[in-house]
Amino acid sequence: MTDRTPHRAGPQGSGTEDAPAAGAKGPEELRRQIERTRSQLGETVEELAARMDVKGRARARAADLRDRAGAMTVQLRSTAAQAGHAAHERAAHAGHKVHDEAARTVDVRHPRPALVVGAAVAVAVAAVVAWRYARR
Repeated sequence: MTDRTPHRAGPQGSGTEDAPAAGAKGPEELRRQIERTRSQLGETVEELAARMDVKGRARARAADLRDRAGAMTVQLRSTAAQAGHAAHERAAHAGHKVHDEAARTVDVRHPRPALVVGAAVAVAVAAVVAWRYARR
């Protein structure tokens, strides 16, 4: 029967399975290879554990989304405040413009009726005063 497990290339790239004694030239070299293999195995286990920690990944993703939503909220509030200020300024400018034009229109078109009404009131007051003075 054949062995179907994948083999990793050794240090010389021979395509044979890593055997601890295959490339070691002494006990120190063997210890370094063992330590390197342990380190790689530890990293692989940590990666696999991180992939399997669905709850932790979900929490991290939720925290990231909360941070992004908070940043968007701040940005949207700032944009809305700027738009509100701009609209307020445009409305105030338009109001001043309408007020100025209305004042100009009243001054230009209706100066005489105001004078006529004022004169009529003055004449009426003078007539009432004269009539009362004459009655005494």
